[in-house]
Parts: sequence; C-alpha cells; structure tokens
Amino acid sequence: MSQKTYHVLNLGAGVQSTALYLMFLRGDLKPQIDAAIFADTQDEPAAVYEHLRWLQSLNGPRIVVGTAGRLGDDLVNGTRAYGAGNNRFATIPAFVADNLHGSPGMQMRQCSKDYKIRVIERTIRREVLGLEAGASPRGVTVHQYIGISLDESGRAGRIAKAQRAKYFRVHFPLVENFMTRANCLTYLADKVPHDTPRSACVYCPYHSDYEWDQIKRNDPEGWTRAVFIDNALRQEGTVSKKGLRGILYVHRSCVPLDLVQLDTSPDPRKAQLAINFSAECMGVCGV
Repeated sequence: MSQKTYHVLNLGAGVQSTALYLMFLRGDLKPQIDAAIFADTQDEPAAVYEHLRWLQSLNGPRIVVGTAGRLGDDLVNGTRAYGAGNNRFATIPAFVADNLHGSPGMQMRQCSKDYKIRVIERTIRREVLGLEAGASPRGVTVHQYIGISLDESGRAGRIAKAQRAKYFRVHFPLVENFMTRANCLTYLADKVPHDTPRSACVYCPYHSDYEWDQIKRNDPEGWTRAVFIDNALRQEGTVSKKGLRGILYVHRSCVPLDLVQLDTSPDPRKAQLAINFSAECMGVCGV
C-alpha cells in the first residue's frame, strides 16, 4: 500500500499562524500545505473574523473552518462539546473566588481541547482525508504545522508530548527558524494591510487589562458578549456553577467585568504580553 502524506496548518488567525500561512503561500516555507484549519469557537473578536476573510481572499492554500458549536452558549447551558465525556460540560479557566478564604483560583480548562484541538483533528479527518466518522486511516501521515514561536518554546514541548493519533506528526516551523512573535510582526508589517489581531475568545480569562480595554473600545459586540458570559457564570442555576463553592469571574480581580477599573496606562509591553498563553495554555489559542 502506497503511503499518502498530507501537510496541514493549524490556523488560529492570530499573528504567528498568519505568518506561517503567508510563508507557505509565498513559498518561504516548503512543502506547500494542503489546507489550513480554523477551529471556530464562534466567540472570537470581530477583528479575527475580518482578518480570516482577508486571508481567504488571497486565494492561497484552502482554509477550512470547523466548529463544535458556540462555546459561550455551551458554557452557560451545559451543552457537551464534540468528543466530550458523558458527564462533562464546557469550562473555561475562569477565576474562582473562594468565599471562605478569599483566595482566587482557576477553574479547570477544557475549552482549548474540546473547541480547538479536537475540532481541528476532526476537520482534518473529514475534510482533508475524506474519512467517514469512525473510519480508520491506512497508509496516511499528516504533518501538522503549529504557529508556536521561539518565545513560547516551552509550550511547543508540551504540545509535542500530548497524546494524538499515530499518523500525526507535529512541527513548529517558527521555533525551528528561531522566530519570535516580534519577528512575526516584522514579517507581516508590509504584507498585511491592517493590524493582525490576537486569536482568543472575547471572554478569555487570560486577557490582560490592555486586551480587555481593546475589546471594550474597538469591539462593542464582543465586549457585550464578554460581559454577558461573565455575568452568566454567577447566575443561580447555571450549569457551570454546579457543585462549585466559589464564585466565577473572567477577570483576575474577581470583580464583575463591567465594573472593573481597567488599567489603561500606556505600556508597549502590554501589547506583546496581553495573553499569558505561553505559560498556561496547551491549546492553539492566541496564535
């Protein structure tokens, strides 16, 4: 049996994965990819969807959009994402205020796995390999390219060790080429006619005050959605509160998002370090 090889990019539509997509499109990286997969939580900022449409307009390697549903709705309603266990519901790493001790913790994170990683793998199986649900591929190797940069090399190591189907091979071209996120921004400067956005749900608890302020100023619908999800986390009867003694918040101050006094003091570093994915998240958000 002849071996079939496929090359696929995990496209978050953020800075790093956009740099990779354009590198493949322009021939700066080889071999050419067969497809780029965008896992849509349906709660990304408006700028991400606008940027995704721009990428699609380039008529480069095909961009396939997959989704497991709208994460925020599933979070509030307790709907199980594709591939989740019988007793699981969607959770984000929300901050938990302990009524007894006043020490905030964080809720278990399932969002990246259920709404990004599994969606990408399912979309590759169905849209790239052409497999029916439950079918096993034979004689296939999928080379999967992920936009983790050199400054997040520790995160790349964790992703590389994660369990996956045997026919997947993961690669980190930015790490291999010693490119940081700043290098990616330099690469994109004369190639993208707008600011390349960050890729993260509008209510992601990893946002810094800089990021929250940008959403509030530039994405009114996104801000309204974030405030709605934040408030819903504390409503009595919400599934995400079931069995939880503490109170959930999306902002690290454990104050309702619409009441937080955001630190808007100018600081260029905040634009670069707005989301602490490098230390926290093993998924493909933020790239």
